[in-house]
Amino acid sequence: MTSSEETPLLSENDVQARHDVVYRRFSPGRKRIIVGMVSGCGLIPLFVTGSFTPSIPQIAKDLDTTGSIVNLAVSLSAFAASVGGLIGGAYSTMYGRRLIYTFSLPILVIGSIGVASAPNVPSLLFWRFMQSLGAAPGQVLGAGVIEDIYKLEERGRAMAVFFAAILLGPALAPLVGGWTTYHFSWRIMQGSLGAVGFIAFCIMYFLFPETSQPGTRGIEKLRASQKGTNEKVKFVFVNPLRPLLLLRSPNLFLISIILSASLITVFVLLVPLAYTIGQRYNIANEALIGACFLPAGLGNITGAALVGRISDRTVISWRKKRGGIWYPEDRLRASLIPFALIVPIPLVLYGLANQFVDGTLGLVLCLICLYINGIGVEMAFGPCAAYLVDVMHSRSAEALAANGGLRSVLMAAGIAVVLPMINTFGIAVTNAVCAIIVWIAFGILCCIIKYGDQMRAWVDVGFSTAENN
Repeated sequence: MTSSEETPLLSENDVQARHDVVYRRFSPGRKRIIVGMVSGCGLIPLFVTGSFTPSIPQIAKDLDTTGSIVNLAVSLSAFAASVGGLIGGAYSTMYGRRLIYTFSLPILVIGSIGVASAPNVPSLLFWRFMQSLGAAPGQVLGAGVIEDIYKLEERGRAMAVFFAAILLGPALAPLVGGWTTYHFSWRIMQGSLGAVGFIAFCIMYFLFPETSQPGTRGIEKLRASQKGTNEKVKFVFVNPLRPLLLLRSPNLFLISIILSASLITVFVLLVPLAYTIGQRYNIANEALIGACFLPAGLGNITGAALVGRISDRTVISWRKKRGGIWYPEDRLRASLIPFALIVPIPLVLYGLANQFVDGTLGLVLCLICLYINGIGVEMAFGPCAAYLVDVMHSRSAEALAANGGLRSVLMAAGIAVVLPMINTFGIAVTNAVCAIIVWIAFGILCCIIKYGDQMRAWVDVGFSTAENN
């Protein structure tokens, strides 16, 4: 009787030991270096997007066209980013993370050189597509890498660092792009992106290890199934649209909606900044307008410092309360206060201050609201994105790619109506409507937390369990 009772215990301990070994492949210091590398690659796509917008007037003049025509490159790059993310996510599950980095970054470099040397609009549009296509996987793969190397209880902090780097893009890129365009040329800015991409490629090629957990890549499973036969594994085509099938799950679909609601506040505040702060407070210098983007980026950094530990502690404490049972939706509790208060309230106050408060006081209030909203967006975004990685451990990059694809469509639609709404109804009404959308997302988040297990059971797309996470 004694032996029969001890055997399962020993077996369970062996399973847990093997599970822990996977996460000890890299030392803590090496893990931090890896997070730094993937965070840098994750920031590049936002610089590709954000640094281009301030250059549109100069590009239009240089290519003898209109700003509206050049603006097509912005829409095209958003579409290319969705395609690139889906391709990167799908193929990283099959071939691993490192290979996708080393194939996509050269495309970014070539595309950036093409944009910098474009003699006409068709050439600009083509190379802009290639540039965004090559940059996009960096935004998707980073979360997958973090899932590869960090345990469930440690993942939140690393994810917060990664997404803080990404969210720095909308704040820093216009400043850098505007300054470089003003003092040098838009071509210099685009060529610089190519140089940064080349440096990133060298770092990833020579220093970045394959982080996929042993035996999890599709190509490894395929080779194992053909072991002992004379057949050789050739190139395997992976449908790049396959990640979108994950959105059949109501959990994954609704988290995409929620994340879009939080990020739309960033663009509602930052996209029209030249009008809402520049014209409103008589700031004509592009460099000074670019500096007004910085509070949002500083807010993201502050939020990252806070939310990582909160996210992980939330998982640990609720797991303890449940007697060791892991309930994935517990991590989402760390996003409740940000969605309820820290994201929407500064948005409303910004609109009121900008529309009704003149002079230096109005400008200072707006900048404070940008900072607090930046904190809230990072604190709202981080746990939700980490939740996607938690529940889709083996296909985390695909889950982020599907999320990003849907989010890009929703964000493009939202951004398209921002300026018309401000012109028609005023910034106070526009920001209030956006805040209401965030509060609706808060209600959806509450439903996912309460009914998450039932919702996952409706459509099981291969959700992770405590044993394989």
